[in-house]
Amino acid sequence: MSYEVFLTALLLVSVLTSLTVQAVKSWLTEQGKAYHANALAGYISVILSVVVGAAYTIITGAALNARMIVILIALIFLSWLCAMLGYDKVVQSLAQFQVKEVE
Repeated sequence: MSYEVFLTALLLVSVLTSLTVQAVKSWLTEQGKAYHANALAGYISVILSVVVGAAYTIITGAALNARMIVILIALIFLSWLCAMLGYDKVVQSLAQFQVKEVE
């Protein structure tokens, strides 16, 4: 998975998390159920990260090796951070590392 593909997956999960959280919050409010917004966003981001990572692996036929597992764990963690802090802050922090893909 290239750096650009990784950031695209992170953006996709971030957008889907925002939309899904809003929908779930509306539904919970209608049901009169209490919820913690940050926890809800965190849970949803982790679930969506796993789904997007699995979909990428299946669609591209990528081998599930140690490198791919590390990438998927990073996607889950960074998606959780995006849900808590915001996509722009996470991407800004990543840009400071000047990540280079290892072939």
